[in-house]
Amino acid sequence: MLFTLTMNRNADFQRLYRQGAFCSLGAALLYAMPNQLPCNRLGITAGKKVGNAVMRNRAKRIIRAAYAAAEPNLPIGLDIVIVARASLPAQSSLVLTKALCEKGTRHLNGVGSGEIPSGKAVQKKKPASGTPAQG
Repeated sequence: MLFTLTMNRNADFQRLYRQGAFCSLGAALLYAMPNQLPCNRLGITAGKKVGNAVMRNRAKRIIRAAYAAAEPNLPIGLDIVIVARASLPAQSSLVLTKALCEKGTRHLNGVGSGEIPSGKAVQKKKPASGTPAQG
């Protein structure tokens, strides 16, 4: 891959799951967050719900192929995690490639430019206090 390193530290994956901006690509989920590096870092996961080892490895191969096809159009400087869903190994690789090249590229461009907030910029709303307003 041209501008991409492999991400394999659990802490990096957990940070993206908690703070990253995500979108659904149908049979996969895409998490992204700026990383302040001159390259992208890619992590791929396929849990036991995807199937046995053969199915999980097929899902990861499909994700790698889709990412390689979309990579020239992606912004630089992002941490990206793609999580396989259970339906991914049964699909053609072209389905995920099309989704990543269209919807995924738009999402990653938004995260890279700051239009889609991620990280510490994401603020959860505080619940309303239990006292009713005086009127």
